[in-house]
Amino acid sequence: MLEHMSGLTDTRRARRLLRRATAGIPERRNPITHVADLPARAPRFDSWPAWAPSTVVEAVRTSGVERPWRHQTEAANLAWNGQDVVIATGTASGKSLCYQLPVLSKLVSDRKATALYLAPTKALGADQLRSVSSLDLEGVRPAAYDGDTPMPERDWVREHARWVFSNPDMLHRGVLSAHPRWARFFRRLSYVVVDECHSFRGVFGSHVALLLRRLRRVARHYGADPVFVLASATTARPAEFAERLTGKNCSAVTEDTSPRGARTVALWEPPLLEELAGENGAPVRRSAGAEAARILAEFVIEGARTLAFVRSRRGAELTALQAKRILSEVDPMLGEQVAAYRAGFLPEERRALERALLSGSLLGAATTNALELGVDIAGLDAVVLAGYPGTLASFWQQSGRAGRAGAEALVVFVARDDPLDTYLVHHPSALLDRPVETAVLDPANPYVLAPQLACAAAELPLTASELPGFGGEAARQVLDSLVGDKLLRRRASGWYWTSRDRPQHEVDIRGSGGEQIAVVEAETSRMLGTVDSGSACGTVHPGAVYLHQGSSYVVDELDLETGLALVHAEDPEWSTSAREVVDIEVLDTGTKHHHNGVTTCLGEVAVRSRVVGYLRRLPSGEVLDHVALDLPEQELRTRAVWYTISDHLLAGRPGGNGMSASDDGPQGNISRSRATPGRSEPDHQSRAPGGAGLNPARIPGALHAAEHAAIGLLPLFATCDRWDIGGVSTALHADTGEATVFVHDGHPGGAGFADRGFAALVPWLAATREAIVSCECPAGCPSCVQSPKCGNGNEPLDKAGAVAVLDIVLGAMDHDATHDHGVVQAAEVPTASTG
Repeated sequence: MLEHMSGLTDTRRARRLLRRATAGIPERRNPITHVADLPARAPRFDSWPAWAPSTVVEAVRTSGVERPWRHQTEAANLAWNGQDVVIATGTASGKSLCYQLPVLSKLVSDRKATALYLAPTKALGADQLRSVSSLDLEGVRPAAYDGDTPMPERDWVREHARWVFSNPDMLHRGVLSAHPRWARFFRRLSYVVVDECHSFRGVFGSHVALLLRRLRRVARHYGADPVFVLASATTARPAEFAERLTGKNCSAVTEDTSPRGARTVALWEPPLLEELAGENGAPVRRSAGAEAARILAEFVIEGARTLAFVRSRRGAELTALQAKRILSEVDPMLGEQVAAYRAGFLPEERRALERALLSGSLLGAATTNALELGVDIAGLDAVVLAGYPGTLASFWQQSGRAGRAGAEALVVFVARDDPLDTYLVHHPSALLDRPVETAVLDPANPYVLAPQLACAAAELPLTASELPGFGGEAARQVLDSLVGDKLLRRRASGWYWTSRDRPQHEVDIRGSGGEQIAVVEAETSRMLGTVDSGSACGTVHPGAVYLHQGSSYVVDELDLETGLALVHAEDPEWSTSAREVVDIEVLDTGTKHHHNGVTTCLGEVAVRSRVVGYLRRLPSGEVLDHVALDLPEQELRTRAVWYTISDHLLAGRPGGNGMSASDDGPQGNISRSRATPGRSEPDHQSRAPGGAGLNPARIPGALHAAEHAAIGLLPLFATCDRWDIGGVSTALHADTGEATVFVHDGHPGGAGFADRGFAALVPWLAATREAIVSCECPAGCPSCVQSPKCGNGNEPLDKAGAVAVLDIVLGAMDHDATHDHGVVQAAEVPTASTG
C-alpha cells in the first residue's frame, strides 16, 4: 500500500474508518492501492462590503456566517459593480454567498428589482431556495418555479415573486415560451445566477448556452440587461467557459480562501473472485457496487454519515439494497438507516429522502450524481465513489460532499472492472495531481442550433443583427434550412415562426432525443418513474428488469408513440442487458493526417442502430439465454475520430467477409460495418518503420481489443463518460478501404468528445497502451480490453494484438512527428468544441 503525505493533517477518524473497512482482509489481498492524506487549509477572512445593506449583513450573520472569506467578497464586489463573473472554487467554499450577497442587496435596496436562479437539478434549486428563505428578508419573496410547482402557485410566482428559483428545463418550456405573462419580472431583471455551471457540458451544455442567449434577448426586449453570476466547481479556464456558455465576457474568481478539513483519499481495487470466470474465461473482480455496499454498511455500523455515489440508477438501487441486507444481519434497525436516492423518483419521494438526510435519520445513502450538486448535507464523515464519475470536476465535487464545515473526512474511490478505473487506481497522480479539465460544449452544433433558433423565433422574431450571438454564418445557414422546411418565414425585418404551436415542448434540451417515457405499474396505474426516450429501447424494452426503490419489476410493453412503459411487480433471479446491431458510415472527413501507412481522421459519421434482443444473466455472470426483440431502427449523425492501418503494417489482409470485430456503443451491441471486400487501396500509403506481424486471423480481435480499451480511456482526456461515446472496429471498412477503428460521440451532431480525442490522440492512445500492458490478466479482462457494452460477447479479443496495433499507430505518428511528413487538411480543433 502506497502512501503520500502532504503537510500536517489530522485524519485519525478517517484512518479508523479505513481500518474498519479492511478488517479481516488478508494483507496479500489488501484492496487499497494508494492512500493520500490531503492537508487542512486555514481560512482567510475579509470585511463585509460597505455597499451591503445592514439588514442583509445581519441576516447572513444570524445564519452563522460571522465574516466572509476573501474570494466571497471579491466575487460579490464584481457582481455588485455590474461585472459578469464566474466563481470557480472547491466544494463547500461558500459560493452561494458570492451571489446571495449582491442579489439580496439589490432586491432589498430596489423594491422592484427581480432575479433569476438556475440550477441543473431540482434538488439543488430547492436547497438554495431554503437557504434564502431562511434569511427571512422582508420583500424578497423567493419562490420556486419548476416542474414540481403546483399549478395554482405558478400564477402567484409570475405575479409576485422577486427571486425565482428554477432550472434550464423550466426556463425553456415554461418561462421564455410565455414571456408576455412574465413581463413584470423581465422588466426589472437585475441578476441571473447560473449555479454549478460546470455541469452544463456536452449536448445539454450546448442547449443551455443557446438558451441563455434566448434569455438575454427576451430581457433586452423588456429593457433589462442582467448581470450574470456563475458558480462552478474548479475547472480549467473558467472565464473562457463562462463566456462560451453565456455569450458575455466574464471575470473569474479562482483563489479558494475557505477552510478545508484534512481529507484522506483511498484508492481501492476490488479483489478477483477466484471461484468465478467471466466471458471467455477472463478473470472477474468483485463489482464496485458490491464493494461500495459493504463499505457503506461498515461505515454506518461505525455511525459515520456516508454517501455512496454509484454510476447508474439501477446500481444505486442495488447498492442500497445490498447494504440494507448486510446491516439487517447485524441489527434489523440498522437496515432502516440506508436508502437509495436517484433521478426518476417522484417529487414527494425525493423531498422525503432529502429531509431524512438533512436530519440525520438516514446515516447512509446510495445515490447517483443527483446528490453531487444537490442538498447541502452538513457533517458527512465519508464518501464512497463506486467508479470514476467521468470527469475530475465531478470526482472532486463528489469527494467534497464529505468533511464540510472544516471537519476531517474519508473518500474511498472504488474502481470498477474497467480500463480507466484500473488505470487510475494504479496511476494515482493521474487522479490526484492532474489539473481539472475544461468543460466541452458546442453551441454551433446544427442539431442543437436548429431547434434553439426555432424556439427563439417563436418567442420573438429573429433579426439579422442578432445572428452573431447565435453563431453568425452557421446560424444563417440553419435559418435558411428552417425556411426551406417551412418552419420559419423570412421577411425583410427578420425570421418569423409560422405555426400557432410552440416548438419549446418538442425540443429536449437534455439531449435525450424526445419526451420522457413514463414507467407505470399496469395493475395499479401507479407511475413509478421516467426514462428518457433515447435510452428507452435499451432500458425498458419488453422483458427488461426495472428497479425502483429496491423493488423489482418486469416490463410487459413499451409504446414509444404514447411514451408509456407498462410493468408488473416481479423479482426474477436474473438481470437483463440489451443488444444492438450497428452500422457506421463516413459522411465527411473534415481533417485527415497521413502517417506512413496510418491515417488519423476527424469527421462526420452516421451510426445506425437497432436493439435486436437482450441477454438474461444470473448474478454469477452466467448467460441464461438471448431473447429476440423487434424494435425500430435509430440513426445517429454525429462526430467521430478514427484511424486506419494499411495492410503491409498489419502484415496481411484478413479473410472472411469483412465483418467488423466489434462495436462498443451506448448499449451493448453487435456491429456490422459497411465493409466491401476487395475495395482498392488508397494510393497515399508508404511504409512506416516496423510492422505488427499479425496473422490475418488475429487482426479483428486486435482491433476490437484496441477499440474497447481506447473508449475506456477517452474520459481521461475529454469531459465525457464511457456511456457518452461509442465505437466500431472493422478489419475492412467500405469508406476507408482499410482496417479501421472508430470512436464516436453518442449525441446527435457530436458533443465535442471526438474532437478532444483527436486533439489528444497520442497521449490518449499511449495511455490506452499502458492500461493494457499493465493489466496482469493473461488474455484480456474487463480491466483492460473487455467491455460491458459489447454485443459480440467480447469476441474476438486479442490483448497482445491490441498492443501491436497501438504500437503501429503510435510508432507511425512518432515517426511523422520526427520527420514532418505531410498533413492533409490539417485544421485546428473547432474552438466551439473546446469550451
